[in-house]
Amino acid sequence: MTVHAYEAETLDGKTVPLSDYAGQVLLIVNTASACGLTPQYEGLQKLYERFKERGFAVLGFPCNQFGGQEPGTNEEIGAFCKRNYGVTFPMFAKAEVRGEGAHPLFKHLTGGDDELIPWNFTKFLVDRGGKLVRRYEPKVTPDQLAGDIEALL
Repeated sequence: MTVHAYEAETLDGKTVPLSDYAGQVLLIVNTASACGLTPQYEGLQKLYERFKERGFAVLGFPCNQFGGQEPGTNEEIGAFCKRNYGVTFPMFAKAEVRGEGAHPLFKHLTGGDDELIPWNFTKFLVDRGGKLVRRYEPKVTPDQLAGDIEALL
């Protein structure tokens, strides 16, 4: 099974099949607006702008499971991301990424191992076929991923 088998709700409430992203390299990230790592939004946006014409997308999944650092509504999250970081990459509805209530996509990405998502801004690089290539720790900055993304494009 690949990430293309799943669907997710966008910030504005639309259900999107991830098969819509088939053929693209994806960076799937659990995000938060009130985290010490929140400035990574800027780097994620730069990656998106740099590579989107070549078939790359960042998919952001806000999550409030780590220190309550994403307390806002989906509407507030979207406004925050646009206003503070100029985010134009796809953002999805707030989701759980660990535990029983974890979104099925994140259960797939971790193989059910909650330890693989220790905090906000854990990143998963997925190839054009929808297969997981690599997981990155939260403190790995977006600019450090450019070479790995380039290799898949």
